[in-house]
Amino acid sequence: MRWLKSTLVAAASWSVASAQLPEQEDPDFTPTPIEYAVDTLSRAPGCNIADFWRLARQLSPGTEIRYPNTTEFDAATERWSNVGGGVPYVDISVAPETEQDVMKLVRIANNCNVPFLAYNGRHGAITTLGQMNWGISIDLKKLSGVSISGNGQTATVLGGTNSKVLIDHLWAAGKQAVTGTCECVSYMGPALGGGHGWLQGHHGLIADQFVSAKIVTADGQLRTVNSNSDLWWALKGAGHNFGIVTSVTIKIFPIVHTNWAITTLMYTGDKVEALYQAANDYLLQNGTQPVDIINWSYWMNIPPIDPTGPVVEFYIIQEGVTAVDTAYTAPFIALGPISVTNNTGTYKDVSSWVGISLDGPPCQKTGAANPRFPLYLPEYNPSAMAEVYEAFKEGTNSSSPFANSLFMFEGYSMQGVKAVNAASTAYAFREDNLLTAPLVQYTPGNAALDAQAQAFGNQLRNILHAGSGRSQKHIYLNYAYGDETKEEMYGHESWRSAKLLQLKDKYDSRRRFNFYGPAA
Repeated sequence: MRWLKSTLVAAASWSVASAQLPEQEDPDFTPTPIEYAVDTLSRAPGCNIADFWRLARQLSPGTEIRYPNTTEFDAATERWSNVGGGVPYVDISVAPETEQDVMKLVRIANNCNVPFLAYNGRHGAITTLGQMNWGISIDLKKLSGVSISGNGQTATVLGGTNSKVLIDHLWAAGKQAVTGTCECVSYMGPALGGGHGWLQGHHGLIADQFVSAKIVTADGQLRTVNSNSDLWWALKGAGHNFGIVTSVTIKIFPIVHTNWAITTLMYTGDKVEALYQAANDYLLQNGTQPVDIINWSYWMNIPPIDPTGPVVEFYIIQEGVTAVDTAYTAPFIALGPISVTNNTGTYKDVSSWVGISLDGPPCQKTGAANPRFPLYLPEYNPSAMAEVYEAFKEGTNSSSPFANSLFMFEGYSMQGVKAVNAASTAYAFREDNLLTAPLVQYTPGNAALDAQAQAFGNQLRNILHAGSGRSQKHIYLNYAYGDETKEEMYGHESWRSAKLLQLKDKYDSRRRFNFYGPAA
C-alpha cells in the first residue's frame, strides 16, 4: 500500500476544483477537500466507493484536511519524540468537527481497511507507533472544551482538551481535578494509561476520576460506557487499545488549598546515596508519604554548575502551606546542597516550578528523539542509585550524543491510588511508590544511534531493576519505550492478559487500535 504515499503527496499541490473524480460521479460536482481526500484513499483495492462517498459527504463542513508537503500538515503531525522507526507515518491529517465525524471517519477507514490513529498532543513516544506506516491521523484538536455540571461535582471534558485548558477552566470556577502534571499534554492521553497527577494522593489516578465516557470503538460505533460496561475496566489503564474517547465525564472537587510551596535543592553527584536514603527516611516513609508531600528530582548536565558530571535537582513540594515544613527540608539541607531555593504560589505554579509548563522544554517539539525507559519502584535503593548515577554520568559525558539527556524520579503521594481496588482497572501497579525514567535525548539520524540509545536506556533501567530485588518489571505505559512485554505494561497476573484478550476480541477483533502499546 505504499503507493498511496506518492499519490497523496502529489495531491497536496492540486486544486480541489481540478481533481479528477470517480467516473460514476456527476462531472459538474466539485468535491470539498475532505471528499477529495477520502476519494483518494478509496482507490485502495476492494473499496466500496459508493459507500465510501456516502459516508464522506456526511462529515461536518468544519472538518479540516491537511495534505503532506504543506506547513499545515507538518504542524498537525509534528511529534515531540522522533526515534527512527518509532514515529507514525500518516498520509492525511483530518481534524473532525464533531464526535459524529470521528465515528464516520472510522467507518470510512474501515471501508477500505485503511489504518488510522488518533492524534492529540502528540507526546506519545512509544516506538510501537512506528507500526503505523500509512493511513489517516484523526486529529482531535477541535474537540476541546469543558462543561461543569449543575451540581458542581462533575465536568464533561471533550476528548481533545489540553490539560492546562481543563486546569484553568476548573480553577476559575473554584474547582480542580486530577490531571497530568505536564501542562501541554492532552487530558485523555495520560488518563487512558492510568495517569499520574499532583492531586492523586487525595483522589487517585486520572483514570480513577472517570464517571462515564463516550468512545468510538473499532466498528465505528459511538458508545457511552460506564461502570456497567465490561469495557469500563479496560478504558482505565489500557484505553488506547479500545477506541477514540470523544468525551469523558469526570469527578471534580472544590479547591481546598490555594497555597503550595516548593524547596529546590541542588546537589553534586557524590551526594546521591545519602540524598536518596534521606528521601526514603523522611519523605517516602515506607510507602506512606504524607498526602500533602511530593518528592521529585532530575539528573542533568549543567556544566557551569558542575563540569564533572550531572547535577541532581531535588524538589520537595508541599500543599496547603506558604513554605515547606522544615521537618521535611532540614535533613536535606544538612547534606550540604550546592543551593537551596524556596518558592510559594498556587497549584497552578507547580508545573512551572519543575520545568513542565507550556513554555518548558518538554513542551517544545524540536525534532529531537526523546525515548524514555520507565520503571516503577517500591522505594529508592541508595546503592543502586549511586551505581546508576555513575552509568548515567559516563553515558552522558560532554562528547556523548546523549549529553542533553535527563533522568526523572517522580515520587507522588499514593494514598488515593492505593485506595482503589487494583483488580477494578486495567492499570495494575497500585502498590508502587516511585516512577523512574531516564529520558535519552539526542538528534536522530541513523539506526545505529537509535540502537545505542535503546541499549543505554535499558542499561540504566536494568540497574535500578536489579537494585529493587524484584524478578518482574513494572512499567508505566505512558512512558514506555516499546520493547517491554505486555505483562510488564499491563500486569503480570494471568487473568489480566486473558481479560484484555477477551475484550480485544470482542471490541476490536481486527486490531484497528494496535499501535500504542498493543495489549492483546
